[in-house]
Amino acid sequence: MRRIVLLRHGRTAHNADGRIQGQLDTPLDELGLMQADALGTVFSSDPPAAVVSSDLLRAQATAEAVCDHVGLPLVLDTRLRETHFGQWQGLTGDEVQASWPEEFEAWRRHEGNPVGGETPAEVGDRALAAALDHLIDDGTLLLVTHGGTARALVGRLTELPVEHWRRLAPLGNTCWSSLVESDFGWRLERHNAGLGPLTGPPTGAT
Repeated sequence: MRRIVLLRHGRTAHNADGRIQGQLDTPLDELGLMQADALGTVFSSDPPAAVVSSDLLRAQATAEAVCDHVGLPLVLDTRLRETHFGQWQGLTGDEVQASWPEEFEAWRRHEGNPVGGETPAEVGDRALAAALDHLIDDGTLLLVTHGGTARALVGRLTELPVEHWRRLAPLGNTCWSSLVESDFGWRLERHNAGLGPLTGPPTGAT
C-alpha cells in the first residue's frame, strides 16, 4: 500500500508573531527545534520509506530531525516550498488587509493571488508534480513542507475543487496529514494529527 504523509515544519519566530513567511528563509525558533526533535519518536516507530523536504531552512531542519531518528537520507525539492506571497511576505494578515483589502479578500476566496505572488492552484500543481516524481512503489513517502503547500497538495491529490480547499483546516506546526492510495484515488485518512500540547494551535498558513 502506498501512503503519502504531509508534515508541516516546526514553529518559527514569524509563526509566533503571525507574520506571513512565504518563501522567506526563516529558521526554527527554540520551540520549533523541540518540536522537530520530538517527531523522531513518532516516525521511528513506523518509519517512512523515503523523506523529501522543501529546501527552506524551517522545513529542512524539521526533516533532518526525522531522518536522524529513522536513518534515511534527506532529499530536497524546491517544489515543496511554501507559497510565494510576493509583497505580502513578512507582513501580518492585518497589515496586508489594511494595504490591499480587495486583493486580500479575493485571495481568501481563492479568486486571486498575493500581490506579486502565486495562486493556490499554482502551488498545488508544483507540489503535486513533486509528490508524483518521488512516489515509491510501496510504503510511506514523507513530504516535509509548509501549511499552504500541504493544503494545496491535499486538494490536488483528493481532486477537490480549488474553491473548497479553504474547508481544510490549516496544519499546526509539526502536524501532519496522511493519504492512502485506493481503487478510487487518494483518500485522506488523517488530517492535522500531531503530538498534542507541544504542537500548540495552528499558527498562520506558512
